[in-house]
Amino acid sequence: MTQITIPVEGMTCGGCVKSVERALGNQAGVSSAKASLEGKNVAVEFDAAAISKAQLEAAIQKAGFSVPA
Repeated sequence: MTQITIPVEGMTCGGCVKSVERALGNQAGVSSAKASLEGKNVAVEFDAAAISKAQLEAAIQKAGFSVPA
């Protein structure tokens, strides 16, 4: 398993945190996603053979949030 922290912009409440966690948790290969409103990021544990960082970022963006470059 690989663990990374991805910065996320646009989270303003607990509902946003849950939306980001749900969007990532629904992806094949993701074993856990823990978003932090205060840290403006999400820690993701995933199988790098099943899903890439770019795909994780795309899932965050599809949920309505942005990932700074």
